[in-house]
Amino acid sequence: MSLTLTTPIVQDETTATSLAPREQETLRHIAAGRTYLQTARHMGLSKHTVDAYLRRIRAKLGVNSTAELTRLAIALGL
Repeated sequence: MSLTLTTPIVQDETTATSLAPREQETLRHIAAGRTYLQTARHMGLSKHTVDAYLRRIRAKLGVNSTAELTRLAIALGL
């Protein structure tokens, strides 16, 4: 079995603006290496809410893993 990593296509800043402000903030925390629980505590949310935000982000941006999310966040300057 071979795995191929693909880079998400970053169209432009509209990709970042398609995310709600709290989704952008959540993405910044996760990209910075924080856990769901650390992110939740910092944002004053439950870890389930953080998980829901990240599921919506993945669906909107078409990514499947935290590594892809992190790469995309860096590419968008978040």
